[in-house]
Amino acid sequence: MDNRQNHIVFFDGVCSLCQAWVRFLIKRDKSKKFYFSSLQSEFAQSMIPDSGLSSSIDSIIYYSNGKFSIKSSAALKILRDLGGLWTIPAVLYLIPVFIRDGIYDIIARNRYKLFGKSNQSCELLNEDEQVRVLH
Repeated sequence: MDNRQNHIVFFDGVCSLCQAWVRFLIKRDKSKKFYFSSLQSEFAQSMIPDSGLSSSIDSIIYYSNGKFSIKSSAALKILRDLGGLWTIPAVLYLIPVFIRDGIYDIIARNRYKLFGKSNQSCELLNEDEQVRVLH
């Protein structure tokens, strides 16, 4: 893996909410530190099982500094690494993980009903942004 790719966000490539999250991050990531890979990609399928995580995890996964995080912890670490005012939600770490992940799971379970499903992964990204998507 390329050394620049130390901050990888794995996401459900057909989930409209997840795609919106990726677009949100790309727009605010001025230093271009984040890379993205859909959970359905060959890259994710080759990397995730080697991490000790199940390849059937239905969650956002964040790879940073050689470690994987999932669910609410992944989202909070991504915001922390985005920097600036986006580090403020880190106070949510004070909420026990079982509560944070419980809320995360409710949203994740209903995300297709609430936000829809897309046939294309990372639609609406321009050419410059597509470079940061790992297949």
